[in-house]
Amino acid sequence: MNALLEFSPLLAFMVAYYVGGIYVATTTLMVAMIVALAVLWVRSRRLPRMYLLSTVLVLVFGSATLILHSPVFIQWKPTIFMWLVAAAFLLSGFFGTQTLAQRVLQPALGTDIVPAKIWQRANLMWVVFYAVSGLANIAVARLFSEQVWVYFKVIGLTVLSLAFIMAQAYWLARLAAPAPDPEPAPADAGATPE
Repeated sequence: MNALLEFSPLLAFMVAYYVGGIYVATTTLMVAMIVALAVLWVRSRRLPRMYLLSTVLVLVFGSATLILHSPVFIQWKPTIFMWLVAAAFLLSGFFGTQTLAQRVLQPALGTDIVPAKIWQRANLMWVVFYAVSGLANIAVARLFSEQVWVYFKVIGLTVLSLAFIMAQAYWLARLAAPAPDPEPAPADAGATPE
């Protein structure tokens, strides 16, 4: 349910874009992020850090977009967010006992038998994914029309993120699966029962 709630501002952004353009969409996104954050707080009395960071960035870059009347700022928001997340994953490998990938995915896997070396590799994959996604966002914003960027931001990045998370969870689950038990050795045919 939280995932649907967190996705709703993007849907509102896309609908508002078709109704009134980028500035109406930016305003709608800003309001929707605040409302979603408030609902998350009321439901769980906690604020997810990444969602809070995203909300702050939407408010800052959205305000710049509206005040300076330039969509460039809201187009840069996903890139900045993704690069900050990539940096957080990268730095997590140097601090603490677990990487950020391990802290995010291990509870979902329900196992702790994935070796630390594999978690470090998984963490590096998150760094690369978010760094490349941020680069892809700004490339689409610069090279294509505003409408194409809106599609990419709302649908493209969401689908890419879900596909990446599912692929990595599948890969880690396969590595965490216990090896099948070897077949029992056949009983010695010459042994006599006691």
